[in-house]
Amino acid sequence: MRWLSTRLTVVLVAWVLVAPLAEAANRKQEVDRYIHGFHQKGMFNGTALVATEGGILLKKGYGSANLEWKVPNAPDTKFRIGSITKSFTATVILQLVAEGKLQLDDPITKHLPDYRGDTGGRVTLTHLLNHTSGIPSYTSAPQFRADSVNPYGVAEFVKKSCSGDLEFEPGTKYAYNNCGYYLLGALIEKLTGQTYAQAVQARIFGPLGMKDSGYDVTATVLPKRASGYTPRPGGYVNAPYIDMGQPYAAGALYSTVEDLYRWDRAFYGDALMPAGLKQKMLTPGLQHYGFGWAIAPVQLHDGKTQLPGIFHSGGINGFSSLLVRVPERKEVIILLDNATHGDLQEIASGVLSILHGIAPRQARMPIGTVMMESLGKGSTAEAIAHYRALKKTKEAQYDFSESQLNTVGYHLLRDGRAADAIEVFKLNVETFPKGANCYDSLGEAYAAHGDKEQAIANYRKSLELDPKNENAVKMLKELEQPAATR
Repeated sequence: MRWLSTRLTVVLVAWVLVAPLAEAANRKQEVDRYIHGFHQKGMFNGTALVATEGGILLKKGYGSANLEWKVPNAPDTKFRIGSITKSFTATVILQLVAEGKLQLDDPITKHLPDYRGDTGGRVTLTHLLNHTSGIPSYTSAPQFRADSVNPYGVAEFVKKSCSGDLEFEPGTKYAYNNCGYYLLGALIEKLTGQTYAQAVQARIFGPLGMKDSGYDVTATVLPKRASGYTPRPGGYVNAPYIDMGQPYAAGALYSTVEDLYRWDRAFYGDALMPAGLKQKMLTPGLQHYGFGWAIAPVQLHDGKTQLPGIFHSGGINGFSSLLVRVPERKEVIILLDNATHGDLQEIASGVLSILHGIAPRQARMPIGTVMMESLGKGSTAEAIAHYRALKKTKEAQYDFSESQLNTVGYHLLRDGRAADAIEVFKLNVETFPKGANCYDSLGEAYAAHGDKEQAIANYRKSLELDPKNENAVKMLKELEQPAATR
């Protein structure tokens, strides 16, 4: 009996040790299959890392880092991370606060005395950090795309593009704003005596061992850097060039999933900044935005479960990125994509659903991809006819969400095909007659086509459906201005 008892104990101990390992292996396979499904349908091309409180569950590349040479993506592939850069910029600012070099209620002009006093004296660092400054964002300017290839010095760019008249009283509204973080980068340089790149390297990348992260400079020969691609009718093209001095402290960093995992884990201690300042950083303000992070629930795929999340996304020519943190269980999902796929949030929430024992929605072919392929082979009318036929006969097999046609329309608009974009946006308005953003986009296409009357009508309809649509208010103000008289 003693021998049987001992044997039973050994078996139980072995089961206790092996069962969690088997469960983790099964979960890893399920997560891998799920992400691979998005890759197979042309909805993800990049690298993913998934971790829990037990450590890294999955890190894997999907597709190519370089389509010309078919170089595969890998965990150490370097991607431009776009606006995830903002979390690093905000951290350096809070470190300077901890060192007594500035305060969160300091106005811009206290540290940048050459900035215009009538607005800079009213905008504080807090307003810059949480996107409530009222300063117009340079990436929303009509000339931004054409101007984005040009190099500028920091002081020159601040004067040219980040010193506009305020659109609203600071602190009263939220408006996502790249100018705010560009100005924070200028403040970092002024107070540290270093370039922004040097400051982030010295204060974050070096101490955390983030050896594969840095400020992206196009001219630098950077090993294992992914190339960026943009979908167009007929297939992918190389992403348009952007001078990386323009995204600067708002979006110019590159990293890997492994380094961003180190970044995530650093927030579980106080090495980056004192606990009180970290709490300020992660306290949501207007529209759930803190300092360099969004703080909001993540909806899982059962439609009921919500997890308290901290996250940021990024998008820059040819690249999309997303980092989602769930501190309760030290879960993190990191997705870096080099083919401009927009809906990484769907993948992240599906992976989190798997981690929490909830069946995820499986990947559905985006109808926008199908439309782009159709436009590459035939006319806009034929592409629209194909859309209607699929929606009528195979709707469950495709993602017909509002954003799909909107994305196609903007690709056409950027390619100078305003008339074709109008037809696609009109189809979206027909499909989603209550979608304020659909009318806003159609108004933009009509404006680009020179049809002022139709542009005004659609912006008005958008504003009727969404009275908080600041873009519609701004565009109507511009379009309804009387013609200048000589």
